[in-house]
Amino acid sequence: MLFINATVFTGDTFLPHTCVQVENGQITAIGPDLPVNAGDSVIDLQGDYLVPGLIDLQLYGGSTEFLNASLTPETVRHIWKSHALNGTTTLLPTLHSTHFDEMREAVDAVRTVRDEMPLNVPGIHLEGPYFNPVKRGAHRDKYVRVPADGELEQLFSTHADAISILTLAPEILSDAQLSLLYCLAKASGTLLSLGHSNATYQQATSAFGDGSATDRFLLATHLYNAMRAFESREPGTVGAIFDHPSVISSIVADGYHCAPAAIRLAHRVLGPDRLFLISDALFANPPRPAFTLETFIVHFEPGTGASDSPAHGRYVNEQGTLAGTAITVLDCVRYCVQQVGLPLTDALRMATLTPATVVGLADKIGRVATGYVANLVRLDQELVKQGVWVNGEVLV
Repeated sequence: MLFINATVFTGDTFLPHTCVQVENGQITAIGPDLPVNAGDSVIDLQGDYLVPGLIDLQLYGGSTEFLNASLTPETVRHIWKSHALNGTTTLLPTLHSTHFDEMREAVDAVRTVRDEMPLNVPGIHLEGPYFNPVKRGAHRDKYVRVPADGELEQLFSTHADAISILTLAPEILSDAQLSLLYCLAKASGTLLSLGHSNATYQQATSAFGDGSATDRFLLATHLYNAMRAFESREPGTVGAIFDHPSVISSIVADGYHCAPAAIRLAHRVLGPDRLFLISDALFANPPRPAFTLETFIVHFEPGTGASDSPAHGRYVNEQGTLAGTAITVLDCVRYCVQQVGLPLTDALRMATLTPATVVGLADKIGRVATGYVANLVRLDQELVKQGVWVNGEVLV
């Protein structure tokens, strides 16, 4: 396969009038004028963008299925396909707070799919249940808890290498539990992310450490949301993130979770290498009108104008609490460029190379470069998806 007349986003910069050669699922050559080999399928992009497959490290469902409601490999595959059709070729299916047995079942389901397609579904994101109750958001309160005796050891006893990210509030754990968690996470390669936390500046800073250790909290989950806010005398969790030299944070850019100015400020402080986009999607668009799982009852609330959200709406629970989105990470990229005013290079980097780096795959995905897997997305000048290729094969 040979792409010609492309505006290529490499992961760092744009290369106009560029060709990209793909063979056996990998990018084999990039240049302004590549020869057409015998048997090549030539695709003329007519100046459109050719970007790396997008990466989303936090989402809960596909077009119709929700991971918590159906803890099976089939659901995981459905979630991936739903988002891949919109350009997200790598993702972490995410589990809402639930009881321990379902956590183990979800890990097993994701591990099965990971073994089939390790660069597309490299693991699971366990969001909770070890949260501070005052910052639980829309998570079901009966599951939000401190780990029971022996629970952390059991969680990491089998298939722990499939747990890519664990989001929790460090202030609710004892010193002994934190020490144990650091050891377990380091041994399994699990990234700890501070989220749904009411940690003070000092508590959050202690959890992050000085940035030199790999057995600490290296991430923060959906900046600003479900965490102690910044104040002048108590900078809080947000202040600790901004003040830290290396912690990386996700952010939801959908017109509801964060004001445009808040996103611009985070981008100015952290930069595109320490800030990455997540969709936080309950379902991929088009939105499912309503969803019920025990006491988790949400409905889609339409917006009132084009600037409200890429999907013109949001999910809220019965109390009116923001519960998630109905978008994909490509919608977040568009919102960052068209509504927030971020440079396109930075918005794309925050959805490709930065999350690839977070999950340790930046040597294989997240770039358009020779030797990288040919997960590619064609976008027109309005950043609308025009084509998706996975491992060099046409998906849509």
